[in-house]
Amino acid sequence: MTSPRRLVLATRNQHKVAELRAILATVGLDVELVGADAYPEIPDVAETGVTFAENALLKAHALAQATGLPAVADDSGLCVDVLGGAPGIFSARWAGKHGDDQANLDLLLAQLSDIAPPHRAAHFACAAAFALPDGTERVVEGRLSGDLRTAPAGAGGFGYDPILQPQGESRTCAELTADEKNAISHRGQAFRALAPVVRELLG
Repeated sequence: MTSPRRLVLATRNQHKVAELRAILATVGLDVELVGADAYPEIPDVAETGVTFAENALLKAHALAQATGLPAVADDSGLCVDVLGGAPGIFSARWAGKHGDDQANLDLLLAQLSDIAPPHRAAHFACAAAFALPDGTERVVEGRLSGDLRTAPAGAGGFGYDPILQPQGESRTCAELTADEKNAISHRGQAFRALAPVVRELLG
C-alpha cells in the first residue's frame, strides 16, 4: 500500500490547512496536506507581487523549490469600489503594521466615514496557486461580493469580516458560522476550484 502524496500549503495558519484538507477530501484526493510550519527552516516569502495571483505564485513556487514537493499558496484581501480596489494586496498592512486587524479596520472605516450606503460596495478576492517543483503552475480565483457596514458586527472570522455584509445576507461575515462562511467565502471558492486542478496535475 503506497502512502499518500505529500502536499504543502504556504501558511502557518492551521485553520487554513484544515479548510483545504477538507476541500481536497471532498473531491476524493488522497494527499497528506501539511502547512509551512512542517518546514520551520524555510523562511516566509516576501509578497512583492502587484496582484493576488502574483503573490500566490511567488509563495507556491518558493515552497515547491525549497521542499521538492507540490505546493499550494493563496493571497487574498478586500477590494473597495470607491477606493479603486484598495486596500487590495495591502489589506493585511493597510494601517502600516502587518496583521493589525483592528488598526486596519479602524483606518478603513475612517476613510469611508462620509460614503453613503449605496456606494459602499466591496468584495473579498482570493487567488489560489498550485506549483510543482518542475515549474508547472496554475492559478484560480474566488470572490465574495457585498457591502461595507459603517460599524463592525460579529465576533467570528478575522480581518475585515466584521464589516463586509455579503450580497443577499443580513449578517456580516463575522456573524456567519464557520460552515456558512466557508460555503460562500472567496478562499473557499478558490480552494474548491483548485482541487480538481491538483488532482489533474498530480495524476
